[in-house]
Parts: sequence; structure tokens; C-alpha cells
Amino acid sequence: MTDANPDAMLDFIDVGEGLSARRIAVRSRRGQGPGLVWLGGFKSDMQGSKALALDAFARDHGRAMVRFDYSGHGESGGDFADGTIGRWLEESVAVFERYCDGPQILIGSSMGGWMALLLAREIKKRPGKASLAGVVLIAPAPDFTEELMWKNFPPAVKKEIETKGVWLRPSEYGDGSPYPITRNLIEEGRNHLVLGSAIDLGCPVRILQGAKDPDVPWQHAFALTHRLPADDVVLTLIQDGDHRLSRPQDIARLLAAVAEIG
Repeated sequence: MTDANPDAMLDFIDVGEGLSARRIAVRSRRGQGPGLVWLGGFKSDMQGSKALALDAFARDHGRAMVRFDYSGHGESGGDFADGTIGRWLEESVAVFERYCDGPQILIGSSMGGWMALLLAREIKKRPGKASLAGVVLIAPAPDFTEELMWKNFPPAVKKEIETKGVWLRPSEYGDGSPYPITRNLIEEGRNHLVLGSAIDLGCPVRILQGAKDPDVPWQHAFALTHRLPADDVVLTLIQDGDHRLSRPQDIARLLAAVAEIG
């Protein structure tokens, strides 16, 4: 899908130093707040249908919006196989601090849901020119490297990851080619697990989850709501919804959730 919003500025920033340096592609538009910040999923990019629909919404309503590609994704530099949750979080923080001003709504899809929770925690830790107005999560996959991958992998796959350092996982998304699940991704992910204790974001949270999601079971989203006890949380279970939640009616629900927050 092509970018239907040419006035969203394409920019690049450098994150990390030395051998870990990578160039991150960012598309941003100026506008009113609360601004929108898109955090994409594992192996997806900022040109997907949900990201473009949000950008069109921002354009039509004069809202600020920022979307970007993690390293090893889309238009950003770096190798996907080098990616870890901590590395992608570092990039998310760098983009947020550079491009966001005033109240912001974090919108995270799948892995981006985990990233949104981690980024929200970082925002609370280090107050700056931007703040948190709300969080919208689509089929959120916090702790997926442990709960949805490692714990469900058969012994042969675990052994291959442990001995070879990588396993090529078949994919039904993108071009269908397998993608690497590295030992580093699994092990480093354990530094960022959030489902073991309460998550206090201090802002409204809206969660959209498909009941027929084959990748992130609806029970996973339900467990997350129990970790958000202090917040204004609404979980919408879409009975015939899949993982992508990118049908026109799903996009409408997403935009409505964003509009409800502000």
C-alpha cells in the first residue's frame, strides 16, 4: 500500500553507537494534540493498513502523528536478526523524545502493544516535553517471546535455538518467507516482562482483541487487563476478529477508540 499522505515528513535518526548504531526511518506530521504515536508489530512496518488509516485520521483532523520502523523492519536500517525487545525499545524512546511534544496517545499493535507498555513506563520515569494521554492496544502481545513463543515451542525447536542460536520460523504474513527467531531475542526479552506484576500507566487504556486470533489468544489480552487495575481500561472482544484486525469495521473501532481518549 502506498502512503496516501504525502505531507507526512520522512526523516531518519541514528540510534545507538559503534557497531550497534542503526538508522531509523520516521514519518511525522505536525498538528494538534493529543498526538498519535504508532508502534507496529513484529515483522510489520509503518506502511500497513492500520498505520495508514491512523495517519489519514490525523491528517483529516489536524492531529500530530509519528510512526516509524524498528531496526530491521521496513525502511529502517539494521538486520532483523539483530533485533531484541530492548533494542527496539531504545529506538521507540529515541523517536518519542525527538518527535513528540505535549500529550500523546500510544497506539500499539501486537508486539507494538508490549512496546507501548514499556515506552509508557519509560515516559513516566523520565518526564520531558511530551506526556502520556492514553494507550490503545490492538491484539497486544506483551511478554510474547516467553509466553507465546518459548513456552509453546516443541523441544526440537528449543534445542535448535539453544544450540544454533536461531530457528527459522515459517510465516503466513508478509511475503511468506520464514524469519529468524534468535536465542538473543528470547533471552533478552526476559529483561522486559511485564505480566508478572501490576502495570500502572495512569491514563485511559483501550484494548481491541479478536476472539479468533490464532497468534495472540484473547485470554492473553484478558490477563493484561488484570495487570492494569488502577487505570480506566476497556477491553473490546471482537467475536469474529482475527489477529490483524484490519478490516474496515476493525479500523473504524480503532479510530473510535482513539477519538474516545481525546
